[in-house]
Amino acid sequence: MHQRFMEKAIELAIENARLGNGGPFAALVVSGGSIVAQGVNQVTSRHDPTAHAEIVAIREACAALGQFQLPGCEIYASCEPCPMCLGAVYWARLDRVFFAATRADAAAFHFDDDFIYQELQLPLESRRIPMVPLLPERGLEAFRRWEQQADKTPY
Repeated sequence: MHQRFMEKAIELAIENARLGNGGPFAALVVSGGSIVAQGVNQVTSRHDPTAHAEIVAIREACAALGQFQLPGCEIYASCEPCPMCLGAVYWARLDRVFFAATRADAAAFHFDDDFIYQELQLPLESRRIPMVPLLPERGLEAFRRWEQQADKTPY
């Protein structure tokens, strides 16, 4: 069963590359042995740097299931998730990640996100893109309001 889902993700990635709609990446979200959603990389076709296959599949799965987390679901990705997609996997509370190609494989084809992993380990002031804290005390007001809200949906 796992191989069937991975084969489907790889075929979608190959087709996406052939069509030129985005990068050679695809992902499926599966629950209970059924595909809930699928996504292909649409970065260039949507002009959206966040439209990675895993993000698209997670968004579609959440919409299909009517929930913002995906416990009980697994994701099958044609390639090891990048840092952004990995973050989305954790936020979505997916049970497991299966992937075919590794991030090193992707880097060999100029899809290299290793610099992001390195940047995350640096202090804010040493990063390539300046990270400048501004009005931190004022920024806490939104958290204080959230904390006081009785009807909030925790996540």
